[in-house]
Amino acid sequence: MAGPDLKFDTNTELAARRTGMSFQRTRMSADRTLMSVIRTSLSLIGFGFTIFQFFQRLREQDVITKAEAARNFGLALVALGILMLIVGIVYHIQFMMGLRHLRESMRKDGLLHGESVFPVSLTLITAVVLLIIGVAAIVSMMFQVGPFG
Repeated sequence: MAGPDLKFDTNTELAARRTGMSFQRTRMSADRTLMSVIRTSLSLIGFGFTIFQFFQRLREQDVITKAEAARNFGLALVALGILMLIVGIVYHIQFMMGLRHLRESMRKDGLLHGESVFPVSLTLITAVVLLIIGVAAIVSMMFQVGPFG
């Protein structure tokens, strides 16, 4: 009788470990999703800032007289990059909080050991820093102040 019980315990243990690893894979997948949002936002912010600055400099040197349309397009790209980053950060935080809650409830039910660390995402920290830089850039562009003016 001890044999089948031991097999059941071993299978349960292995299932709990696989479930724990699946939470880690899901967490890493959410980080990769946020990284793709960061890449796209960074491209939009960088390209928009470049367009804005390029036409701003041409106008300052009297090479062209009207640059508002191109400058506004650059400004719109930076704003779109910032908006996309905000949405990505909010989605990531909501997803991770839900995942942590589910993991904790499964741990309390004994379905998961919860021994592995579930750290704060470095990708999220990077996204917040980029958001701060993006906001500083758009404020600098609009009001000609700050580090990017």
